[in-house]
Amino acid sequence: MDCPLCGLRRGRRACPALGKHICAVCCGTKRLVEIHCPSDCGYLATAREHPPAVLLRRQQRDLGWLAQCMRDLNQQQSELFFLINTFLVGYDPPALQPLIDDDVVEAAGALAATFETSARGVIYEHHPASLPAGRLATALKPLLAEVGQEGGTPFERDAAVVLRRIEEASRGVGEIDRGNRRAFLDLLGRVMRKSDDKEPAHAEQPPRLIVP
Repeated sequence: MDCPLCGLRRGRRACPALGKHICAVCCGTKRLVEIHCPSDCGYLATAREHPPAVLLRRQQRDLGWLAQCMRDLNQQQSELFFLINTFLVGYDPPALQPLIDDDVVEAAGALAATFETSARGVIYEHHPASLPAGRLATALKPLLAEVGQEGGTPFERDAAVVLRRIEEASRGVGEIDRGNRRAFLDLLGRVMRKSDDKEPAHAEQPPRLIVP
């Protein structure tokens, strides 16, 4: 039977996520990207234990970028950095309006400017130019408001620093991978993941990194 994903090669691997047999190439290249693999998948476990050299190099490069983005952030800023990026990984935009890096740049920049002016005692809300970026900024506001409750000016300054760093990182990764309009978002998807959904809702767990 041909692989249902590519239709080119024989489907020899039983995929627990799809309930079908797929080829090894599609299994390797679409795993956790187009295929929502369960944690108990044997092929996924093997790949994590023995990643191919090209994947290992990409993981090291991704983690290097993440470390560069977090340079000189203090503990509070680092926690906020992971919180916002975890939100970006799980953000579900409206149908037919996929989120791209430019939207992250605009939304992060506008929110950072709002926090910067507020920290100076000026209340003025900056707005992104594009509609998708505006939706993203609006979706982020409740999260930031909740985290920054009674944080005052120190939180506003921290939030501005972190948002500017995310703006800078999203633009920088996109400049390196110019053919991919979701280069930064894809990087986040590869190196970050949410806490297990089975964990109690009241237990606040920090975002976790997928490391080699």
